[in-house]
Amino acid sequence: MPASDATEHSVSTPHGRISAVDHAGEEPAFVLLHGYPDDSHGYEKLVPELRPRRVVTVDFLGYGDSERSQTRPMDAGQRTAETAAVMDQMGIGQAVLVGHDGGGPVAVDYTRQNPDRVAKLALMNCYYGHSDTLTFPDLIQLFSDAPLADLTDGLLGDPAQALWLLAHTAAQLGYDVSEEILTRAVQPQFFGSSEQTDALAAIRAWTARIPMDLDAQDQVISDGGLAAVRTPVEVVFGAQDHYLDPDVARHLAGLFPDARLTLVEGARHWVQSDRSQEVASVLREAA
Repeated sequence: MPASDATEHSVSTPHGRISAVDHAGEEPAFVLLHGYPDDSHGYEKLVPELRPRRVVTVDFLGYGDSERSQTRPMDAGQRTAETAAVMDQMGIGQAVLVGHDGGGPVAVDYTRQNPDRVAKLALMNCYYGHSDTLTFPDLIQLFSDAPLADLTDGLLGDPAQALWLLAHTAAQLGYDVSEEILTRAVQPQFFGSSEQTDALAAIRAWTARIPMDLDAQDQVISDGGLAAVRTPVEVVFGAQDHYLDPDVARHLAGLFPDARLTLVEGARHWVQSDRSQEVASVLREAA
């Protein structure tokens, strides 16, 4: 449920309805896009640090409080279309668009396609295309590998095995499975909650696209698509992320003509949760 000072909106998209929470405030708004396998709760600590600015958090289709209608493979560009629906239906003329993890490429593609709608682009512990050190945790590789679908189903069908897999992934990212970011933003996607069923179909639909999306992103880079971006870019990474690490951050920042890189020491993958005040300071300065 949204905080008392916020309003939840149901946004219509071609594949189902998604939830977006609007914290009213000064423009331009911050629009915060999550990755996988978490939801907008990953921004809970950051939102109050960005006030008095308007802040909009989004649950992509199948995640968080959004409709569980992701029963088919995800279309190319689906998340970008969902972002466009939020911007249009919530009357956001221009935004500081923030993408974390898998939300990063979505934010990049929306910015490329709608440069006049994005005042600044902020990318946190994410990627765009292949790079020399880019790797993914075992869980993400498992979900994205179609030949391993039966194995994945077997693991996720057993709650004890699913919890072990989640704890293993948390440890790979430097977290304990009992930490708040995991219990609030990730575990409900695996096990559901009193308000919603799990998001496993949506996680699988999104991660299954990773190999294809990486190739498509490489082509965008090769064609000069990022070199042509004139929107200022802030790249903010937790320096202790073992996967989306500082080398990935430097590679990503180097793809844009106007990018500033900030490495946050002591922060891991969910930099916006580990060091919310420091991240907010960077984002407010960028805006």
